[in-house]
Amino acid sequence: MKIFTSSQIHELDKYTIENEPIESIALMERAAKALTQAIVGVWNNSTPVIVFAGPGNNGGDALAVARLLSERDYKVTVYLFNITGSLSPDCAQNKRRLQEIKRVQFIEVTEEFDPPQLESGMLVVDGLFGSGLNKPLAGGFASLVKYINASQAQVVSLDIPSGLMTEDNIYNVRANIIRATMTLTLQQPKLSFLFPENQPFVGQLRVLDIRLSQEGIDKMEAAYTITEESLVRSLLMDRNAFAHKGQMGHALIVAGSYCMAGAAVLAAKACLRSGTGKVTVNTPRRNIPILQISVPEAIVQSGNDETIFTDMVETDDFDAMGIGPGLGQSEQTAVALISQLRRAQCPIVADADALNILANHRAWMQQLPKGIILTPHPKEFDRLEGHSADSYERLTKARNLAERIQGYVIVKGHYTAICLPDGHIVFNPTGNGGMATAGSGDVLTGIITGLLARGYKQAEACVVGVYLHGLAGDLAAQELGEESLLASDIVNYLPKAFKRLKE
Repeated sequence: MKIFTSSQIHELDKYTIENEPIESIALMERAAKALTQAIVGVWNNSTPVIVFAGPGNNGGDALAVARLLSERDYKVTVYLFNITGSLSPDCAQNKRRLQEIKRVQFIEVTEEFDPPQLESGMLVVDGLFGSGLNKPLAGGFASLVKYINASQAQVVSLDIPSGLMTEDNIYNVRANIIRATMTLTLQQPKLSFLFPENQPFVGQLRVLDIRLSQEGIDKMEAAYTITEESLVRSLLMDRNAFAHKGQMGHALIVAGSYCMAGAAVLAAKACLRSGTGKVTVNTPRRNIPILQISVPEAIVQSGNDETIFTDMVETDDFDAMGIGPGLGQSEQTAVALISQLRRAQCPIVADADALNILANHRAWMQQLPKGIILTPHPKEFDRLEGHSADSYERLTKARNLAERIQGYVIVKGHYTAICLPDGHIVFNPTGNGGMATAGSGDVLTGIITGLLARGYKQAEACVVGVYLHGLAGDLAAQELGEESLLASDIVNYLPKAFKRLKE
């Protein structure tokens, strides 16, 4: 699914109007019907409704929704804010339509505004400002937003919570953004909905299909997309009935230090569960008994040190390498790490302490091989590239990093972002809060490494691996619940994730 910018959303509306063809007021009515149907499905007509409409097309949507709700016997009060005396043409048309309905209490605010009492049990329909907003709310509108947020009423925002901008909110005034109970967005989610700091404003999100031109959607280039399950299914490789382990890939996992053997265990198990034929784990000597007992299917080797990674491993015999989980950050390990990264002859996934070491040796970033996959969580990324004020700034830096090193940067989170070397960003929709537990990242490293060894290209391994990781977590949470979810549960549910996709 493509995610469009605010200017692209406007262009798509225009394309639909010109090519369906359909009048803009009729397209607004189509959107209003979808919005009304969604509201009716949650709040019954015993709920008093207060509609706040702005002077633009978002306000036009709100006025149309008010009319359609009144036709379903809802008690509706409407406040249209026309401070400048200039309404968009479609908003003005819906104003005239609404004024013909006597049972709706309609107030047009041009100067003074006497706010209604907002109480628990009421529903506020927020149609003040839509996706075209490009600066923070101020003055009377900011005061109104704060008044709504301070009330006990539930709030449904049309398309986007008023005050929230579609992409970049780094300089926004967060106190002046509607905190919606539910956001009913049109056709596609907005980029800002995917960032954790904006979730309190968006509330429960529903995406409504208003049948904008599919041809227009297909033609329009998008810098951002959300992975769809159909894409992942199409990328999955078949397993030849005559295959043997030597044809299924040999993965190397360089992980673990003394007292951190669990990271190596989780990465190795996940790697094996991802379909690769053989997995070799390089880990310090003291971890060998643990690995051989915990992961009997893996080959285990070590360097000369008892407790840390100090000796580079030749990679000629391996099809992919995952490095970093539980590795530690000693200077000896750091030297061995950069040597390993520089001389590796196979695709690489670098995670955890590999990233922390690179953050402590910034000059080494220039020596990373092309095609490397970095899998930081937000704090690890900030150590690499400096503190970010919000997720949009972090995402921009991650895209720039991927382009600069000509590699792949996976910023982990609820909507994990995969930044490709060509500047495109792919968001992942699977996963849940139960996966916020130690070891989940080690599992992801193992999955992607296993897919690379199996023969997937880097971009495919990133998209499929992140999706599988989240899907396994979702399947585990369905049976076990989120609170008690462990990283090892994600590994254990990988077979079910594969099975679901292949069915």
